[in-house]
Amino acid sequence: MTAEQTDIENAEAGTAGRSGPNFQPIKAKRAFEAVCEQIRREVALGTLKPGDRLPPEREFAEQLGVSRTAVREAMRSLENAGIVQCQQGMGGGAFIRKRDSSTVTQAVGDMVMLGQIPSHSVTEMRIILTEQAIRLACERATEEDFQAIEQDIDRAEELTLRGDFSRRNAYITEFYRILAQATHNQVMVMLVESLSELTRALLAKASPVPRSDVIGVRRNVLRLMRARDAEGAVKEMRAHLERLNRLLEKPAAEG
Repeated sequence: MTAEQTDIENAEAGTAGRSGPNFQPIKAKRAFEAVCEQIRREVALGTLKPGDRLPPEREFAEQLGVSRTAVREAMRSLENAGIVQCQQGMGGGAFIRKRDSSTVTQAVGDMVMLGQIPSHSVTEMRIILTEQAIRLACERATEEDFQAIEQDIDRAEELTLRGDFSRRNAYITEFYRILAQATHNQVMVMLVESLSELTRALLAKASPVPRSDVIGVRRNVLRLMRARDAEGAVKEMRAHLERLNRLLEKPAAEG
C-alpha cells in the first residue's frame, strides 16, 4: 500500500465527523506536490466536489504552512491535470472542475502527436470499447436512449443530403457519445467520447471526404440493438470500424 493510499484510508476514518476538507500543514521539500496530494485526497473522499471553491491563495498558503508560490504551482499542476479550473476577475478563484472527456482526449492526443502512442492503439481500443458499449446498451438502454440515437442518425442523414458536411461531422461524433450514454456508465461515456474524438481528428487528416456508408451502418446497428441482438450489432459495428482503421493505416503504409 502506498503512502497516499494510507493517507486516504486514515482520512476516511475521520470523515464522518466533519463537513469540510481537512487540510493539514505541510513540511516537504517540494511543497507544491504535497498541496496537490491533499487536494486530490479530499476530492477522492468526496469532501471536495465539482464546483467547490478552494480558499484564496494567501489564506490557503497560511492554512497549509507553505509559500504562496507553492500554492500557485499546485494550482497550475492541478489545472493541467483537469482537476481544478482557475478563473480570473470578480468572483474568480480555483474551483474543483467537473470531470469530462476533454482532459483524457488532450492527454492521449498529445501522446499520439509526440509519437509515444501509435494511432493504431487508439483505434484498436476504440473498437474494443465501442463493442462493450453496445453490449451494455443492449442490456440497459431504454426506449428514450434508442430514440436519442435515432434522432442523431436522422440529423446526420439530413445534413449529408444537404451537403453540410462540417455540421454533419459534429453529429457523426455525437453518435458514439449517445450510444455510450445508453450504457448508463459515466466512465464508459468519457472513454468512448474521448477515443471517438481522437479518431475523428485522425480520419480528417487521412481522408477528408466523408464515407457514404455511415448512415446505413448506424441504422442497422440501432435496429439490432432494439432487438437486443448484441452480437449482431457488435458484428456490424466492428466491420465498419475496421474499415475505418484500414483507411487510417493506408497513408502510413504509403508513407
